[in-house]
Amino acid sequence: DGKLGAPISGLPAVAARGQGGLLDVILSPTFAQDRMIYWSYAQPRTGGNGTAVARGRLSDDLSRVENVQVVFQVKDTYDGDKHFGSSLVFGPDGKLYITIGERSDKPMRPTSQSLASHHGKVIRINADGSVPSDNPFVGREGALPEIWSYGHRNPQGIAVQPGTGAVWSIEHGARGGDELNLEKAGANYGWPGAAYGIEYSGEPIEGASTTKEGTVQPVYYWDPVIAPGGMVFYDGAMFPDWKGNALIGGLGSKHLVRLVLRDGRVVGEERLLTGLGERIRDVAVAPDGAVWVVTDEENGKLVRLARR
Repeated sequence: DGKLGAPISGLPAVAARGQGGLLDVILSPTFAQDRMIYWSYAQPRTGGNGTAVARGRLSDDLSRVENVQVVFQVKDTYDGDKHFGSSLVFGPDGKLYITIGERSDKPMRPTSQSLASHHGKVIRINADGSVPSDNPFVGREGALPEIWSYGHRNPQGIAVQPGTGAVWSIEHGARGGDELNLEKAGANYGWPGAAYGIEYSGEPIEGASTTKEGTVQPVYYWDPVIAPGGMVFYDGAMFPDWKGNALIGGLGSKHLVRLVLRDGRVVGEERLLTGLGERIRDVAVAPDGAVWVVTDEENGKLVRLARR
């Protein structure tokens, strides 16, 4: 009806400053039976904050979340307000994938390469927060077992490709270095040693090159950047020509990106909603096939894209 409902109550405390706050929310794969929702957020802590994921039951009247349980939290606390990540998706294996940023500041960047830190990683856990036995670093001394992949800067979108079940992530890169990555178990995506683009200041990224032995190249990258937000694969019926395409919100570019993929490669790109003029934070596909986007503005909008 065009009206914003009352906020849902029952959520834990949130560190809402800078890029921190509530970050993503998804339904349990069995929501129809258990009414469970999962959300990522910046968790306030003594001495700083960190990315965390909680779950709870949505009440029957949709007014509150009950029986809240934190199922994941990054190991290290940091006093900063940038690069929390964080996007969520359940894979076809039933596991929960979580994207985590490296917290932006130069002293924190090397944590992306450290298996003793959750920063700059994609995390994979069971729905209850336990660690899957087939995670790539389970049993390795000094490595955190929740880690699925590493070498990320600030991945803000993650999605499962229909048909293949492949997990893809979208990375908010440096100036000229936004990336689309195909997620692989145990893979190193390079940051900060392997990266496209330069610092926002215009200076080169210290010690970085576009390729580095032992790292995985992005499937696709943007220069100039789009500053990507959320991501989803289109699997609806309203726009049949978009079937299997990736839809990505552009924060800096202020439009919706449609990528055509074939055999693991990007073969086409279209820019949509170019006249909206607002930062597109996230994108979703409704059961009827319509596309919904939410904008990140002082007075943000929820926009429905549909056929007339």
